[in-house]
Amino acid sequence: MAVPTLSPVSQTSAIRLPATGSAADVAAVLPFGMYTGSVDFLSGAATQVAYTYKKLGGDILDIELSSSNVYANYEEAVLEYSYIVNTHQAKNILSSILGNTTGTFNHMGEFKPGDLSSSLGGKGVELKYPEMRFDYARRFGNAMALDAGMGGTVPEYSASFDIVQNRQDYDLQAVVSSSLAASSSYYSALAGKETSRIIVNRVFYKTPRSMWRFYGYYGGLNVVGNLATYGQFADDSTFEVIPVWQNKLQAMNFEDMIYTRTSHFSYELRDNKLRIFPQPVTNEIKKMWFTFQVLGDAWDVDETKKDGVDGINNLNTIPFTNISYKHINAVGKQWIRRFALALSKETLGQVRGKFATIPIPGENLTLNASDLLSQAKEEQSALREELKTLFDEMAYSALAEKDAGIAGNVTTLKQGAPLPIFQG
Repeated sequence: MAVPTLSPVSQTSAIRLPATGSAADVAAVLPFGMYTGSVDFLSGAATQVAYTYKKLGGDILDIELSSSNVYANYEEAVLEYSYIVNTHQAKNILSSILGNTTGTFNHMGEFKPGDLSSSLGGKGVELKYPEMRFDYARRFGNAMALDAGMGGTVPEYSASFDIVQNRQDYDLQAVVSSSLAASSSYYSALAGKETSRIIVNRVFYKTPRSMWRFYGYYGGLNVVGNLATYGQFADDSTFEVIPVWQNKLQAMNFEDMIYTRTSHFSYELRDNKLRIFPQPVTNEIKKMWFTFQVLGDAWDVDETKKDGVDGINNLNTIPFTNISYKHINAVGKQWIRRFALALSKETLGQVRGKFATIPIPGENLTLNASDLLSQAKEEQSALREELKTLFDEMAYSALAEKDAGIAGNVTTLKQGAPLPIFQG
C-alpha cells in the first residue's frame, strides 16, 4: 500500500492563507487605501503574505487568514511607523515652529487641496528639517521684556496730570480715560479700549526750566536741590518718581547712595491709584507724567503683521501628513514587516479564539488562540518601545550632547600629542 502524501487541509475553515500574495489584489481590499498609489507599497504588502506564511508555519499548519488580512495589517504597520516617526520629529522641532503656518486635513490626515499656504506648498513638511528659531523661547522673552519695560511687542504710551497743592492721590486710570477722549489721534490704536486696565510702567516729572542746575552759581557737585531758587542740576532735568523700596535697594547696593541724585518724591501705586509722598506743598512741580501700556487679549491678532497667533500651537496642528512609503528606508521597512507580522498573529488569535476547542473523533482539539494573542501584544509593545528608544537616542538634544562629548574627547586626546615643532 502506497504511503499517502499529506498536506495541511483545513477541517475547520474554508479560508487558508496562500503561500504568496498578489500586488494586483492589494489596492482593492485595503481598509484605508492610504498608499494605493505607490507601486512599491503594493509590492511590499504582497511580499508580506509569503513572509507571514513562512513565519506562522504555513508549510505545516493551516493558517486561518486571508491575504487581505495581511494586506490590511501591513497598511496599519506603515501608518503606525509614520505615527511614531512624526511624533518624534514633533518633539524635536515644536519649540521652533510654534505660531507658524498650518493647514487643514481630511479624514486620512492628508492635506486638503488648496487649504495650505503657498509657503508650505502642500508637500512633505514632515520630511523637512526646519530652521531652529526657538519661537517659544522668543515669545517667552518678549513677555518678560514687556513686563520689565524693556521692549516687547505692546506699544507704550504716555499721559500727564496736573499736580495740585496738598493733594496726594491721583487716579491714573481716570487720567488715561480722559486723555483718550481728548487726543484720539495719539491713542487711535486704543479705540474701543477706554475701559481696559492700564499697566503703569514709570512715573516721572521734569524740573522747571532754568531752575535746577547741576553746576549751579553756588557750586555743589552731586548735591540734591531743595526746591529753592538756586539749583544744582542742568536745565530741564528729568527725575523719575520711584517707590521707597527702590531707594532702599539702591542704598544697599551702592555705598555712595547719599551722593546720588534722586527725586524729591516717592509714590505708592495700588489698582492704578497713585499716592505721592510727601504731600506736594509748593507749586514748583506743575505736572507729572507716566508711561503705560494696555494689554490686549492674548488671542488678538495684529492684522498688519503675521504674528502667528493662528498658526501651530501644539502637536495637533503641526502640518505633518503620513510619511510617503518611498521615503521609508530599509531600517523602517524591516520594522514594518515585523510589526505587520505581530498584527497578523493578533488577527489569527482572534479568529481561533471564536472556539476554544474543536471536537475531533475521540478527542477535543484545543486551539492556541490565547498564546497567539499574548505573543502578538508583547511583540507589538516591544517593537514600539524599541523604535521610541532608538529615536530618543537620536533626538536633536541627544545628538548635541554626543557631539559635545566627542569634541571633549578629541581635545583630551590632543593633549597627549606633541606639538608639531617638537615632532621628529
